[in-house]
Amino acid sequence: MSLLVTGSIGIDTVRTPHGVSENCLGGSAIYFSMAASFFGPVRLVAVVGPDCPFELAKVFAGRDVDLTGLEVRTASKTFRWAGTYHENMDDRTTDHMELNVLAESPPPVPESFQDSTFVFLANTAPDLQHQLLDQIEDPVFVAADTMNCWIQEHLGGLKALLQRIDCLVINEDEARKLAGEQNLIRAAKSILSMGPDIVVVKKGESGSLMYNRDEEGFILPAYPAAEVKDPTGAGDSFAGGFMGYLAQSQSTDFDRLKTAIAYGTVTASFAIDDFSLHGLASADRDQINDRFESLRELTTF
Repeated sequence: MSLLVTGSIGIDTVRTPHGVSENCLGGSAIYFSMAASFFGPVRLVAVVGPDCPFELAKVFAGRDVDLTGLEVRTASKTFRWAGTYHENMDDRTTDHMELNVLAESPPPVPESFQDSTFVFLANTAPDLQHQLLDQIEDPVFVAADTMNCWIQEHLGGLKALLQRIDCLVINEDEARKLAGEQNLIRAAKSILSMGPDIVVVKKGESGSLMYNRDEEGFILPAYPAAEVKDPTGAGDSFAGGFMGYLAQSQSTDFDRLKTAIAYGTVTASFAIDDFSLHGLASADRDQINDRFESLRELTTF
């Protein structure tokens, strides 16, 4: 089955206690695509300006990432973000952000992509997510991400989107804000009442939890990492591993969803090993499988 992702491509500057990475490749669609490509083909839909310094064909060389949906918008500029991670690596300050092309209309979904069956709407404005989803003919499973600014400023559009998707992938702070609940279990169940069949709450170094409409739940710790260099793309890499495995398995039953959570978890563990895409790009599927088995052993009793 085909997997499509639409989201951002960015020029990032990241500061952590381990150093600085200036003008590096980032963005939700980039991390997702690299992570999902370990499991099968990926169709990328995103837009950049002519100032984008990265040759994405080279970035994804040897990986089955179809860049037909990449638009270079000649009169625009690429999204830019700069941020600083503090000592605990969970707290992050946004130092500078230029939405640029992300403040404009979304890129068109190529006709050859419109039959995609698995779709991930990475973090962007809900109105843009609606417009992109409108272009997909008959998806089997749609998941989406969001962030606090959309919850605060575009709640109506976000709630309408929740009625159209199967799964929301969201971090713990966003889940609490969206649900108006501090307890994450109650927050997850409140979000389910808004429309999606499944909610996945990412809890950073504390792992993740998942609930569905049948009141089935699953909790998994994070893969133990002795050192975290750059957590910037961890959430998008988690989503890429999660959706990549589901598309590969062609199933979204609860057992498959639990396995997908585990694969998302270990895939994200490679993203945090180094700055930008270096941790993911240096990994292979065998290494991901090895960490998957290690995580299984650590969580079995």
